[in-house]
Amino acid sequence: MSFDRLIEKIARTNNPTVAGLDPKLDYVPNYIKEKAFEKYGETLKGASKALLWFNKGLIDALCDIVPAVKPQAAYYEMYGYSGLKTLYKTQEYARKKGMYVITDAKRNDIGTTMEAYAVGHLGKVRVGAEEYEPFLGDALTVNGYLGSDGINPVIKVCKQYDKGMFVLAKTSNPSSGELQDMKIGDRTVYEVMGDMCEEWGKELSGKYGYSGVGIVAGATYPEQIEILRKRLPHTFFLIPGYGAQGASAKDIAAAFDKNGLGGIVNSSRGIMCAYQKEKCDEKDYAGSARREAVRMRDEIMSFVNRVQI
Repeated sequence: MSFDRLIEKIARTNNPTVAGLDPKLDYVPNYIKEKAFEKYGETLKGASKALLWFNKGLIDALCDIVPAVKPQAAYYEMYGYSGLKTLYKTQEYARKKGMYVITDAKRNDIGTTMEAYAVGHLGKVRVGAEEYEPFLGDALTVNGYLGSDGINPVIKVCKQYDKGMFVLAKTSNPSSGELQDMKIGDRTVYEVMGDMCEEWGKELSGKYGYSGVGIVAGATYPEQIEILRKRLPHTFFLIPGYGAQGASAKDIAAAFDKNGLGGIVNSSRGIMCAYQKEKCDEKDYAGSARREAVRMRDEIMSFVNRVQI
């Protein structure tokens, strides 16, 4: 099962973290942008090439200590077809380096449309006698607001191609409570969604006790993380909100079980832009990202204590 592979990579690196690759041109060192623009012009292609070279440097620096990357599709879609090619090439490079790839696209639809999203991001498309992988994600973030009609097509593709999903439950943004904290009977919306994921996960059981249907649970809401962990013993958490959004390692400690399993913590800007905060030479941006990833790992592991499978 897909999340079994993720858990094994977390155990191998002793590091329950994921590097979010959400690049903007403002994050890219000038020497990379200048090289890309000199070759391709100040065009969408030039911008996309700069992002790709930036990402490759980060992946090279992180691949032996961080188990996974999480490219956010929007940061690539904004550069059109050239950006989508960079998304693919980023996933391809991370996979070659042995990293688990979570595509953060938050797709949401029903029936054959949702199946098309799932096949595009997690499966294979047949063209004549050949099959092709349009994108190279191991897992996909999805929005469960349309109910099981929007989830069952993803489960079908996950079963067929050994992939996983993370469903939005309690997100890290400040206004999440406007809907997610509302009550349905005696349960909040995020609890209802979490309970549904625990049930859907029975279709994708794993050997380490966690299913292939995870949830997104924001580090900015530690009390809710604790509630969800108690309710959802077989559900793996993708945890945004650490670092740049203000959450600390202490805030996410309740997501993990006695073996240090149960979640993976995301940092995007904190890692990508570490060189700007550190004020080091921009050509050492990858080294700075590595130093921040090590610092993040050590801080989180001071609360998790160990990862054991």
